[in-house]
Amino acid sequence: MIETLGGLLFFLSVFYGNTEISSAAPTPIVPVADNPITLEQYVRDYFADNAVLAEVAKCESRFRHFDAYGVLRGDYDRNDVGVMQINERYHSPRAERNGFDIKTLEGNLGYAKWLYDKEGLQPWASSGKCWKGAQTLAVVKDANQKN
Repeated sequence: MIETLGGLLFFLSVFYGNTEISSAAPTPIVPVADNPITLEQYVRDYFADNAVLAEVAKCESRFRHFDAYGVLRGDYDRNDVGVMQINERYHSPRAERNGFDIKTLEGNLGYAKWLYDKEGLQPWASSGKCWKGAQTLAVVKDANQKN
C-alpha cells in the first residue's frame, strides 16, 4: 500500500510539479533531460512550425493532458481526450492505423499534427471562437520564423 502511494505521489510530482493536491493544480511539467519545462512550453515548441495548433491546445485544454483521474476528458463530450481534445469515437481507429495512441501526450500531439496536415483546423472548429483571433498572430509568427 505504501509503495503504491509512493508511486502515485511520484507520478503526480512529475506531471504537476509537486505532491500537494489542491483545487488549483499547478501547471504540469514535462521532464526533458533534467530540465523540466511547462507543458505549455513543450506544446508551443512541438508546434513551432504550426503555432496556431498551440493556440488550439490552449483553447481546448488550457495546456493540460492529464487531470486527477488520468488522461484529460472533455467537459462537453467525454470522448474528447488529451491536450488537443481529439475525439476518440471518430479518430481512434484512424490514429491507431497511423501509429498514434491519442491517450499519450506524444500520440495526441503527433496525431493532431497529422490531422492538421490532412484537414486543417476543421476538426477544432467548435473552439474556433477562442483560437481564431490567435490564428492571425500565429500565421504572422510562422511567416516571420521562415524568413
